[in-house]
Amino acid sequence: MVKVTFITAKGDRTETEGQVGVSLLEVGQGAGMPLEGTCEGQMACSTCHVIVAKDWFERLPRASEDEEDMLDLAAGVMRTSRLACQIQLTDQLDGLVVHIPGESHDMQRR
Repeated sequence: MVKVTFITAKGDRTETEGQVGVSLLEVGQGAGMPLEGTCEGQMACSTCHVIVAKDWFERLPRASEDEEDMLDLAAGVMRTSRLACQIQLTDQLDGLVVHIPGESHDMQRR
């Protein structure tokens, strides 16, 4: 199992785990994070936008051009922004820390 810490815009921390090969989106949704994932991980939206902690960002595979294009549509984008659907958990990501932007809302949970 790979440990992941989500930090909300209010500073609340949620520590959870996911299996190797599972997307960060699935782990976040399972932990109750406001990551809508409208396109169900097909990289056709930006509703799973997260901000990866700086010390973890460089450990991730580089974002594809398509992912960068989708991030252009996300609110509150920062240099270490990624789409959670495009991050697959690996053993090397054990301890990963990501921030949930304040603009994130899961409209399916209302």
